[in-house]
Amino acid sequence: MNSEREIIKEYTNGEIIVIWKPKTCIHAAECVHRLPKVYNPDGKPWIKVENASTEELKDQIEACPSGALSYRMNNNKKMKEMENIKVEVLENGPLIVHGTLEIVNANGEKELKENRAAFCRCGVSQNKPYCDGAHKKAEFKG
Repeated sequence: MNSEREIIKEYTNGEIIVIWKPKTCIHAAECVHRLPKVYNPDGKPWIKVENASTEELKDQIEACPSGALSYRMNNNKKMKEMENIKVEVLENGPLIVHGTLEIVNANGEKELKENRAAFCRCGVSQNKPYCDGAHKKAEFKG
């Protein structure tokens, strides 16, 4: 596991805080397709939460396949937890685990993932155990 500190960006409209973890992103572009008025990869900042309602933001964030986007409400310090764990196998892509997860790395270090995490199935990710989108270039089938 890379020991570099993870970059985490937060954006708020006063009601919801959108949290983005770029290292976790698999660049599926679900955010851009669902809310292009909020997510503009060429913009500075690239996330403009004021361009959508809190409900629209929640719906889009819950569709993020990698969990790179998450949220918390300004009146709640803990991110939204899912009641059940769900595992989804994406065709020719990562294994998506939905729920609040405690991940214990090979060195014993613990990490908490809220809402979902995308795990590499192809073996070529440079961010193992997480998917970094390398399966596309490797033409992984599975």
